[in-house]
Amino acid sequence: MKRSLQRVLIGVKAGWQREIRAYFATPLAYLFLAIFLFTLSIFTWDVSGFFDSGAADLAPFFSWHPWLYLLFMPALAMRLWSEESQSGTRELLLSLPVSLTGLVIGKLLAAWTVAAIALILTFPWWISVNYLGPADNTAIALSYAMSWIMAGAYLSLGAMVSALTTSAVIAFVVGVVSAFLLTAAGWPVVSTSIRGLLGPAAADTLAAFSLLTHFETAQRGILDLSSLFYFLSLSVLMVSLNILLIQYRRRSGQ
Repeated sequence: MKRSLQRVLIGVKAGWQREIRAYFATPLAYLFLAIFLFTLSIFTWDVSGFFDSGAADLAPFFSWHPWLYLLFMPALAMRLWSEESQSGTRELLLSLPVSLTGLVIGKLLAAWTVAAIALILTFPWWISVNYLGPADNTAIALSYAMSWIMAGAYLSLGAMVSALTTSAVIAFVVGVVSAFLLTAAGWPVVSTSIRGLLGPAAADTLAAFSLLTHFETAQRGILDLSSLFYFLSLSVLMVSLNILLIQYRRRSGQ
């Protein structure tokens, strides 16, 4: 048991270091951070009319996170496994004397680290809001924490999709579509349509599987353990599927 845990931890370290170097040895991470921050600032300050609201809170900022994540997180995760297959380094990587589970978790944690850096770089906005007036910092802190956890769920989905194909472009497209479906399920427009067609029970059931629905609770400053459980469970499920897909492709020689 101890030896197995050690192999997993070594795999996590190896996978994390490999991907972090890959992200920052090329312009990829820097471009991701720059474009993400620029896009988020446009939607927060201009599209949402932040300064017109007269409120000292970051609600407009957080309201865009799920919609931007469904684009940016698949972009960050699309190369995690597809590029290994395309470049022919997957077999070499999997031949290392480390745990496959550790490698999968480590590569995911590397992408999650980049997402964390992106959120940390927005902290000056939090400080600015406090200068504008009394802000609910507890709600803001909770929203930041849940946003990061939600980013991990989007990334785990993107990483799983990346294990399905050797094309990063295909992984991105499928990842975005999958993320959109999981997000839009809780969108009021969709919920209203489903309620009219299939009834309120069907609408509520569908919304319960939406990342958007569970994140909205945190935005109100409420720590909902069921939402936390949902994000973590989705991540664990996607990581498990990721491992199974890589094992299957390795056995089948794909």
